[in-house]
Amino acid sequence: MAQDTARAVARKGSGGVSERLDADLLGNRRALGAERPGSLDPNTPNVARMYDFYLGGRDNLAVDRAAAEAAERLNPDTRLCALANRAFLGRAVRYLAEQGVRQFLDIGTGLPAMGNVHEVAQSVVPGARTVYVDYDPLVAIHGRALLARDARTEMVQADMRDPAAVLESAAGLLDFREPVAVLLVASLHFIASQQDPYAIARYLMQETEAGSHLVVSHVVWTETTVRAVAPYEGASAPVTLRSEQDIAGFFTVAAAALVEPGLVRVPLWRPEVAVELAAEDAVRVDIVGGVGRRG
Repeated sequence: MAQDTARAVARKGSGGVSERLDADLLGNRRALGAERPGSLDPNTPNVARMYDFYLGGRDNLAVDRAAAEAAERLNPDTRLCALANRAFLGRAVRYLAEQGVRQFLDIGTGLPAMGNVHEVAQSVVPGARTVYVDYDPLVAIHGRALLARDARTEMVQADMRDPAAVLESAAGLLDFREPVAVLLVASLHFIASQQDPYAIARYLMQETEAGSHLVVSHVVWTETTVRAVAPYEGASAPVTLRSEQDIAGFFTVAAAALVEPGLVRVPLWRPEVAVELAAEDAVRVDIVGGVGRRG
């Protein structure tokens, strides 16, 4: 029964994703035959483990720490950017739970850290359901170990470059006939332009019902970030920088209207501290984020 539901979600026919969009994504599906490098390779910096290092975690290797420290030398605010992004995720999830959202699909989740999506959501709505998705087998192993006893939360290994597979994997726990929050937090900048990240965002949101939300955060193009992302060139996933206008385009193609305060530096998105303090961090954080609602 769950498999039938998943197939229905991924293939709505004339009421869902168009044949043209399927064709746009076909190249991505063909490219998934080989695993991305660096997931379990101790000699290649892994972006999930680098992020874990920035957040103060312990699930990282010497090669990850070396690459992360190189990024910090190029931009001393790299760690602040990671912490601000993580805080934005928590505030966005809490906001959505308070608005009545009961289902969360976190794609490109990375390694578990304090304030995981399911923990924040369930603190507001005890029955909230969350599916975490990541292509990285290391992330999947850690996630499954953490979530082994929580029937309302699941970790699946899938690649966002194949969004149909993502939705099919998530449909065992999430009911796509009801609103879902799709979280693409610090993940789209790891999708190269030739892999058409806009088609991915559009596909995911076209398969959701009215009242669903899209959450995006993304490193923005600046002179500082151009230098700081250089260490990622040899990592498991290079970074593709985009302008604020280009990042806003994800909400446009997803038909998701931005809620207040719009697309802003992440410390300024509904801050829980004084606006003046948030503004001081915002000038140092080159990550923008926003939440959009599908009408």
